[in-house]
Amino acid sequence: MKKIAFVIPTLDKIGGAEKQLLLLANTLRNRGWWVSVVCLSGTASAAKNKLEDIDCVLLKMKHGLKDPAGWLHFIRWLRQERPSVLHAHLPHAAWLARWSRLLAPVRVQLDTIHTSSTGSWGRRFGYLISRWLPNSVTAVSQSAAANYLHARMASEKQISILPNGIEVGEQPTSQAERQTVCKRPGLSNNFEWLAIGRLEYVKDYPTLLRAFAKLTQNARLSIAGVGSDKSALRKLADELSIQSRIRWLGYVENLSPWLQAVDAYVLTSLWEGLPVGVLEASAHGLPVVATDTSGVREALPESSGKWLVPIKNADALGETMQRMMELTQEERRESGELNFRFARDNFSHGKIMDQWEALYEKLLTESPTPRRWPR
Repeated sequence: MKKIAFVIPTLDKIGGAEKQLLLLANTLRNRGWWVSVVCLSGTASAAKNKLEDIDCVLLKMKHGLKDPAGWLHFIRWLRQERPSVLHAHLPHAAWLARWSRLLAPVRVQLDTIHTSSTGSWGRRFGYLISRWLPNSVTAVSQSAAANYLHARMASEKQISILPNGIEVGEQPTSQAERQTVCKRPGLSNNFEWLAIGRLEYVKDYPTLLRAFAKLTQNARLSIAGVGSDKSALRKLADELSIQSRIRWLGYVENLSPWLQAVDAYVLTSLWEGLPVGVLEASAHGLPVVATDTSGVREALPESSGKWLVPIKNADALGETMQRMMELTQEERRESGELNFRFARDNFSHGKIMDQWEALYEKLLTESPTPRRWPR
């Protein structure tokens, strides 16, 4: 049986990278692979119901990579279980997996870049000095790969593009099927917006709130996510007198009912790798307004360019959201269907999983025995 281990900092919160890991792990398990997931810290509380007969190893590294006990635990586990493929997601997991193979050789070690941001000098240095260790590095988008190549955090020889995958149905949700999750009696004329993402700096919710304050009074906004900016954002909503028109949903395990109920999706990130929220909105046939940041253009068809706005520009965002609201229902449906077809043709999870499995097989063929570093 083919054995693969995924490594990630934590599964206590589920974002884009975590969703992709879970999708990969469960799909490969169903395809006959032996699969395990290793978390550097936390209890994997958010993933307990999502891992289907998959062993989850908790290293309990309270001090991150400075925790020697976590390193020893992981190296002992690698020597005992001997996975053929060691696939890490996000920086700290990548560095743990890379350096550990020196003491516990594996056939294939690879890691995935999920963001176009190259981060601090420490992150750049960490990738630079260890870039000779993985067999392969994948990036979720062309823009993410380009940024890491430019910063010399990866080499052209080892990097490849493998986008995020999502569940896409046979056809988008029609307007008639959008039920009453968000709609409430007496508010039938409201226009419902949805934003998904952690309440942190990178998602730039202050710009979204300021733009939303410029919209007509029939606009409503639901925000799904948790994070350290929650109190500050609620305070800003109060200052803008829009609190009564916003739903703070917190963490939502199943976003599909909300995506089926709203009229449009909005994203205001400062940077992205390949935004999973945009892909999920497209898979439900929603029109999208978003900031024109790295990765977003790769997630949407070319025709959606008119719905992209500069980052940190509340005026432009508000004007574009209002323009979306003023479209006819048929015009919004057409925009959403274009997004749906693009997502189906390019990011359907079955196609993406086939690409992952082909990459693993290729790397295993090239590396038939465990090694401390690639050839």
